[in-house]
Amino acid sequence: MTPLTRREAAQLIDHTLLDPRARPDDIRALVAEAKDLGVYAVCVNSTMTPTARKALGPDHPVRLAVTVGFPLGAMDPAAKADEARRARDAGADELDMVMAQGWFRAGDDAYVLDDMRAVIAAAGGLPVKVILETGWLTQTEATRAAELARTAGAAMVKTSTGFNAPGATPEAVGWLAAAVAPPLGVKAAGGIRTPEAMRAMVAAGATRIGMSATRAVLQAWS
Repeated sequence: MTPLTRREAAQLIDHTLLDPRARPDDIRALVAEAKDLGVYAVCVNSTMTPTARKALGPDHPVRLAVTVGFPLGAMDPAAKADEARRARDAGADELDMVMAQGWFRAGDDAYVLDDMRAVIAAAGGLPVKVILETGWLTQTEATRAAELARTAGAAMVKTSTGFNAPGATPEAVGWLAAAVAPPLGVKAAGGIRTPEAMRAMVAAGATRIGMSATRAVLQAWS
């Protein structure tokens, strides 16, 4: 594999601020930093969608990813779908939704699939990434969850929220890539704070990286 340049690495990154204490000014600072660093997207909680959209402007190449059902995934499917619809209408370009873990653990794949499909339908064509929390899953479970996301029509599967379980590992990324990539992408997120960690995720099959330590990683890139 040809080594990634700093510019290429930046174009794999969703520059992320999901701390519930983040203020509108913090989101505006995130967007300014994203523009400066040339990343692919910013990722914010849905309440900050209008703030981030206004800061980005209508035509800026940095995209806006918005979370749905974050960080637990334990909301009623109709609530998730409504959040997705509102984020779409407020200017989101992509959605990152959290899978319904309890129903998945119960073996009710039909419920999990319906939950995913409700959000994907409400997204109205926007790409949807499904967060699986691979730190809670065995390889067999991660593969099953990824296959449900593919069946539902997701664009990507994502390892982790970074809130509820161990973050991304190259091993888990490899599970997901083997299961559904291509055609689905694989987003690694949670605990990626060095160029070496990011390279390991890409080598394992990640096609997108979620991180908050973006500036430090890119400044150290060589």
